[in-house]
Amino acid sequence: MSLFHARFTTHFKAWLIAAALGPLALMAQTVPAPGTPPVLRGSTLEGKAFDLQALRGKVVMVVFWSTDCAVCRDKMPELRANVKGWAGQPFELVGVSTDRLRSNAVNYQQLVNATVPTSQRFTTLWSGEPQYRDSFGVPGQLPAAFLLDKSGALVEQYHGRIPPEAWDRIADLL
Repeated sequence: MSLFHARFTTHFKAWLIAAALGPLALMAQTVPAPGTPPVLRGSTLEGKAFDLQALRGKVVMVVFWSTDCAVCRDKMPELRANVKGWAGQPFELVGVSTDRLRSNAVNYQQLVNATVPTSQRFTTLWSGEPQYRDSFGVPGQLPAAFLLDKSGALVEQYHGRIPPEAWDRIADLL
């Protein structure tokens, strides 16, 4: 096999995987090192511009999720309870929907807006927007959560269920 053929085959396989995974595959494949400020920019589901850098000075948890993920949906009440519990503190929760279709994320958000008090809602972006950019490199396991300190640097990451210790860590960082 020629070097050209080997490289072509490798890139073609990567393209096929990216096409099959949809927006999730567009994310970077490497997670920022602890202490490094990650990038997250795009539009919220409400159409407002969002840049993670604007939240410097706050402890931030970024949660990647999907409406297809049962664990993700199961964790939403816990996330909302923590948003309400940390109200008045320098804390923000940001959700990133990795749904293949924007309409799935929007429909879910409309249900949240109709049933969840404003004090328990959090900003949500869709990873499939053309202007969406991140450097988190989220793997296929959802939910995936990333905790940032007040300087915007990555402190910890969690894959699958968010452990109770994560909420204690937030208290330490505040």
